[in-house]
Amino acid sequence: MRTARRASTVEVPSFLRQMARETERMVTFFFRGGSGGGSARESSGEEDDFNEDEDSMPSPYLQRPLVVKTTGEGGASWGLNYALASMQGWRAQMEDAHSCVAELDGELAAWGYYAVFDGHAGTTVAQYCARNLLKHILATGGVKAEEDPEQVKEGIREGFLDIDRQMHEQTRRDNWDRSGSTATAVMISPRHFYFINCGDSRAFLCRGGRVHFYTEDHKPCNPRERERIQNAGGRVTLQRVNGSLAVSRALGDFDFKAVGWRPQTEQLVSPEPEVYELERSEEDEFLVVACDGVWDAMTNEDLCAFVRSRLQVCDDLREVCTQVLDLCLYKGSLDNMSIIIICLPGAPKLTQEALHHEAEVEQVIDGKVEEALQLLHSRDEEPDLLFVMKFLTAEYIPGLPPGGGITSKRDCILASYQKYAITCKNQEPMDTGGSDESNQST
Repeated sequence: MRTARRASTVEVPSFLRQMARETERMVTFFFRGGSGGGSARESSGEEDDFNEDEDSMPSPYLQRPLVVKTTGEGGASWGLNYALASMQGWRAQMEDAHSCVAELDGELAAWGYYAVFDGHAGTTVAQYCARNLLKHILATGGVKAEEDPEQVKEGIREGFLDIDRQMHEQTRRDNWDRSGSTATAVMISPRHFYFINCGDSRAFLCRGGRVHFYTEDHKPCNPRERERIQNAGGRVTLQRVNGSLAVSRALGDFDFKAVGWRPQTEQLVSPEPEVYELERSEEDEFLVVACDGVWDAMTNEDLCAFVRSRLQVCDDLREVCTQVLDLCLYKGSLDNMSIIIICLPGAPKLTQEALHHEAEVEQVIDGKVEEALQLLHSRDEEPDLLFVMKFLTAEYIPGLPPGGGITSKRDCILASYQKYAITCKNQEPMDTGGSDESNQST
């Protein structure tokens, strides 16, 4: 049984790192919430770096992110609650899908299933799997009320292989797009968690206040994945399968599953999931299932700490999910983002002490925003949100949300900025060059 390990550093292609650095220039847009108006580049009159020549390929990124979120929530009769949120972000198309079933049917009513599907090169496979993967898993007969963990794991594995075979046939017959999708899920039984992963989305369990277990990402550069790819006649170039696909396991992606002399699980890209069972404990607090757009911006430990802190000051689990997505956007994630948070009976609860502490922190931030704007006013300069953000980043502010820092206090900063910016504009300009009379006398 594996326990918590520190995640390896996320490898990001150089052109994406360059685009992520544009985040600083777009802070003003982010903190306006994405409603109306142009981006920070547009409002400042800067040339749009993303303009493309007519003959170039369409960009996979938008000129400004779509920040409207899809949310949902639900629960199980035995005390579990979950919420989800998804956001298109900077991507030109929303390719994520998800599935949440708090209570399965019949004798499996005490079981639950939560999955995120991160599509690429189209939406067909991700959406089909969100609707049908659970059916294929249950059809194997391995998931039963009289739980045998080995049978459950084998049933999950066979369900993945079966749906991939079926989709391959439909792709040939119905001329589907060439899309693929990662799949990461958690099945919850009365006794166990079953962590399921195929690709580079990720799930983790918070137990006793820390990350206790998380799934491994399937990247082409991983030694075991690289060996399979090379044995199938492929290569790993630029950390991608044949220089193209950034994940080594996925559903769909049938252009990478055409080596006829190799079994289904030994193709360039494998549809076989890794499945781990973990006994439940009274110390279990919550589970997180999220696509790589979230993990591009946050580590397991940071996200765990941030969610724990928000659960103590917010009783709306959907709001906690949306705060995570906003935080990842402000931290530079350029991908679609989807997250499911599943709170177990031992999850942190709202406390007056935490609320009081949060109010004190926001009062300090309010004062710092006023100080920054007064500094600009003393120089006869207009209010500038980017200056305020840099000022706050350089200041020591104790008690900020762990894993989130000052970046997670968007709403507080924006409210204070709007309040004091109006006040500064209504004040008389500060005279830094002496009175008119003294100027005339000289």
